[in-house]
Amino acid sequence: MITVNSDGKIMIRRCLVTLKPFRIFVLGIGFFTLCFLMTSLGGQFSAKRLGDSPFTIRTEVMGALESRGLLRKMSDMLEMLVKRMDVLARLENGTDFRKAEEARFPLDRSVPAAGLMEKIQAIAQNVSDIAVKVDQILRNSLMNGKVTEGRRDQCEVPRDPKYPDCSGKVEWMRARWTSDPCYAFFGVDGTECSFLIYLSEVEWFCPPLPWRNQTAAMPSSKPLPRVQAAFRNNLSYLLELIGSGKESLIFMKKRIRHLATQWLLATHSLAQKLKGRRRDQKQILIHIGFLTEESGDVFSPRVLKGGPLGEMVQWADILAALFLLGHSLKITVSLKELQSNLGVPPGRGNCPLTVPLPFDLIYTDYHGLQQMKQHMGLSFKKYRCRVRVIDTFGTEPAYNLEEYATLHGYRTNWGYWNLNPKQFMTMFPHTPDNSFMGFVSEELNETDRQFIKSNKASNMAVVYGKEASIWKVGGKEKFLAILNKYMEIHGTVYYETQRPPEVPAFVKNHGLLPQHEFQQLLRKAKLFIGFGFPYEGPAPLEAIANGCVFLQSRFKPPHSSLNHEFFRGKPTSREVSSQHPYAEDFIGKPHVWTVDYNNSEEFEAAVKTIMRTKVDPYVPYEYTCEGMLERIHAYIQHQDFCVGPSPPLPVKPNSHASPSSLSPFVLSPNATHLVWLHNASSTPPAWPSVSSMQVWVSEAGRACTETCQEHGLVCEPTFFKFIDKKDVFLQLNIACGSTESEMSHLYPAVAEKVQECYLQKEPLLYSCAGHSTKYRRLCPCRDFRKGQVALCRDCL
Repeated sequence: MITVNSDGKIMIRRCLVTLKPFRIFVLGIGFFTLCFLMTSLGGQFSAKRLGDSPFTIRTEVMGALESRGLLRKMSDMLEMLVKRMDVLARLENGTDFRKAEEARFPLDRSVPAAGLMEKIQAIAQNVSDIAVKVDQILRNSLMNGKVTEGRRDQCEVPRDPKYPDCSGKVEWMRARWTSDPCYAFFGVDGTECSFLIYLSEVEWFCPPLPWRNQTAAMPSSKPLPRVQAAFRNNLSYLLELIGSGKESLIFMKKRIRHLATQWLLATHSLAQKLKGRRRDQKQILIHIGFLTEESGDVFSPRVLKGGPLGEMVQWADILAALFLLGHSLKITVSLKELQSNLGVPPGRGNCPLTVPLPFDLIYTDYHGLQQMKQHMGLSFKKYRCRVRVIDTFGTEPAYNLEEYATLHGYRTNWGYWNLNPKQFMTMFPHTPDNSFMGFVSEELNETDRQFIKSNKASNMAVVYGKEASIWKVGGKEKFLAILNKYMEIHGTVYYETQRPPEVPAFVKNHGLLPQHEFQQLLRKAKLFIGFGFPYEGPAPLEAIANGCVFLQSRFKPPHSSLNHEFFRGKPTSREVSSQHPYAEDFIGKPHVWTVDYNNSEEFEAAVKTIMRTKVDPYVPYEYTCEGMLERIHAYIQHQDFCVGPSPPLPVKPNSHASPSSLSPFVLSPNATHLVWLHNASSTPPAWPSVSSMQVWVSEAGRACTETCQEHGLVCEPTFFKFIDKKDVFLQLNIACGSTESEMSHLYPAVAEKVQECYLQKEPLLYSCAGHSTKYRRLCPCRDFRKGQVALCRDCL
């Protein structure tokens, strides 16, 4: 600290007043220098072509670390300059009687000014040093810019046989790189080098450029360690995740709340079954595409007007099951949320994702699948093995493989996704080619069951159909008149006050009822009768669970895409023999009656018998909360469609052995089919377990689905890869004059008349569905758990 007497202080203050113009000059130099630096450097770093993305700076500025170091030094020097001027300012304003002192000492101002001049000269020298540094930076930046531009302009398309598509992709980029803003987002600016950088580092069609920093181009994020999934015992957080704002979401949340007690009891029961078994927690994205505004969201406005609720029932139950199993969920019902969660770059969807996909699984529907394909670019092909498609009516392999569907007339608006057919998850077990997802029917407690037994009205029927259009189709008057002779008929048809629905006068219409009131109606009724539409909804199972008998029409001939408008365009050739085939085939009498409505005598006899028949409420195990939890758990833990093909079946090392001794199969004692040889040296890792497999040969014109079902088994498409061999034909004593490998959803099969055998060339075409009078098919069948057709006996 400098100490001076009062006279000295006065002299310094006088000198500062005298030097005020010079202080302004020094400050001006500092300000001008700062502006000059900002303008020069800013211009240097932003000197890019018009229309460049701001992200291209990472590919243009070379030697950035050095430049940043010099800029930091200059910043420090400027800060010191400002601090020194601040000291001068405080010194000048340090007393409040400056003007009076100036009056007392008007002439003596020069002596103390010498030290201050030295400080000012030092500041000026610092400014000069800054100018030199600026000049050096500008020169270095210009030189680096020239080197970079030279590299950018001199890039040549590499000729590497490992990247045969590189030159073609570069040609495309030259012509179309402005067609989507996402290319500029990744640094493409129209130069050859920017094309090659993009095609080698963002996409993978070209080899990496040798002068690029390959370490920086590689993704640095490592996968997080797996967390074990823990069963949850509260659904509150799930209800928050679902959100609100749509009638459909409100309906789904009400359903989850209503079934909460049953869900929690089922979770506890399954936890006891799986006690001690490790389960990895999956990161799961759930995108309900049909609820997005972009798909029209046709369901939400119809929730309160009698519209179909089956899809929302299923989605609500899927959400509850995945959450209670302990997995981490993200739920989206808008395209914007989907793009955000996937990491989609801005633009029209031609570029791949900006970061690795953070989700192990994605549950969506056909609408969501289309939206993902449009916005994920090449990443969709990379990650589509993680997708699970909730598919109401199923997708058969012939419609799934685009090339095959196009060549053989199976192309529709919904198919050709080239997925593993097991990735499609259905509401009912339509075909084993797909995975059966299902939903939940409410189970009654003992009190409710006793109430039903004591309050059932043997002469009360409820009609299946909430929309007035279902009643308008002709042919219903005759059988309704017969039913009216024996029973009081109730309906739940939506209508507006000014426009009552056109239903027969003898029908007591309650209008559209809330779910709990509809349940009460079913608990009183004896009969739940279908008009033939809607197909395969959840309501019949709900009625059976409440102690009703379900009466439905038999279709002659069966309905399919060949003869019925509803099925046209759907990716299935399935023939539907009744309104609800699952109820007919898997439940049957006394709970389900399927009759010919055009046969008055058969219909009337069925009604009379039903009135005398006593039935208890019934829910198939696979439609209980525990059954659905068990099934989804097994899928998540065992289904992996991202792995490569499984290894071939083991054979004994004996080159002179016969084909039968090399096979893990053995002919059954009655020589009708093959069974797995349980003492085989080793069992390949497969799910379901191959120990549950049997190999049968269909009759000509029969599908494998029917063939396995006839023997009390289920067709298992996963096993086709184990039986698609010439040796299997020989073991089954099938004579093969020739054996060809071709693409067909009917192979492996034999054309017996000409003794020609056919193997499958395309694994995605392995199919339990499909038949031809020309072929007898090789069918892999398996056993199944009672009440859980999706799982073999040892598949949990």
